[in-house]
Amino acid sequence: MARTRSFFATRTGIIVVGVLLGTMAALLQRLGNPPNMGVCVACFSRDIVGALGFHRAGIVQYLRPAAHTAHWLNFGGMILAGLSFTLAGGCPGRQIFLSGEGDADAAVFVMGMFVGAAVSPAPCRDDGTMPADAVEALIQPNTWLIVINHASNVCGTVLPIRAIGEIARERNVPLLVDAAQTAGCLPIDMEADNVNLLAFSGHKGLLGPSGTGGLVIHPEFDVARIPAMMHGGTGSGSERETQPDFLPDKLESGTPNIVGIAGLAAGLRYLHECGVERIQDHERNLTQRLIDGLIDIQRVRVLGTQDARQQASAVSFTVDGLSPSGVAQVLDERFGIMSRPGLQCAPCAHRTLGTLPEGTIRLSAGVFTTEAEIEQVIDAVAQLTKES
Repeated sequence: MARTRSFFATRTGIIVVGVLLGTMAALLQRLGNPPNMGVCVACFSRDIVGALGFHRAGIVQYLRPAAHTAHWLNFGGMILAGLSFTLAGGCPGRQIFLSGEGDADAAVFVMGMFVGAAVSPAPCRDDGTMPADAVEALIQPNTWLIVINHASNVCGTVLPIRAIGEIARERNVPLLVDAAQTAGCLPIDMEADNVNLLAFSGHKGLLGPSGTGGLVIHPEFDVARIPAMMHGGTGSGSERETQPDFLPDKLESGTPNIVGIAGLAAGLRYLHECGVERIQDHERNLTQRLIDGLIDIQRVRVLGTQDARQQASAVSFTVDGLSPSGVAQVLDERFGIMSRPGLQCAPCAHRTLGTLPEGTIRLSAGVFTTEAEIEQVIDAVAQLTKES
């Protein structure tokens, strides 16, 4: 949150630069005095494919540590790529149903219209919570997919994906979980949670570079239901003009973001050393202190459950009489504290929370955030409210 927490961004940058230099060094080593340029490039390409496979397996293992069956991971430029791949498989007249929270809502609605499917939002309470039985009430015979945000990107509220997954399994409807806010911060087990598809972003809790993400596909999910939206070279099936029909090639055309994926894998190694449960406890304690401190300040309203046990680390608040952008500017310019004001690309969430059209000020504690920084934020908000 504070600029002193820039080590978070710096660490990722070091990882990426280190991987890039390592990649260049490997290439130069192979090109140093090659007896055959074609063989050299082929060997280097083989090494890259092997590295991608290694990183792919490592990420899947992290997202489902108890796995004994193969899960496919398709890398995408961002989490919306994974969502778009899946939603494009909807058929006209089919129903796609989603929670009423999150920054992917607009994408779901647009993709639903693109494929001619009916999109039915499930209403959340004004604190972002939603009981699992609300999902069951909306399932129809033509329901093709259930899309759920694991946690709100506005107020952090966590939804009961395990209970929802059980309902989806009993009703034989695939479940897609948007784990952009929780991967790396909260434990996720695709098998125990009955998750068929899990989309994640790499640059948040997984500590990877920007522009990384992916879609994890359960081995029992019929991949034929997901069309190839992008077509191009994959390095396989080159004798045909059509896109391969097997994973991961079906969903990965063109040159992969090798450096970004390697940086993501480096972030995962760090998380593995720390342990996700330890990270969860750290962020939960800081989040609760932040919530309690903001609640005690006059004119401040904290959105969501106000209970760190029921949410991720995102905390949104408003100050009566002040605009979110104005508060964020003061926090930045006077106190060196970075925040995210406005609608956070989630109009549906703000409609639920009653914070349209101005939105909120959002803060998030991370793995590198300290208790001192949380106190700095609380003191700064208290001071600016007194002076305004």
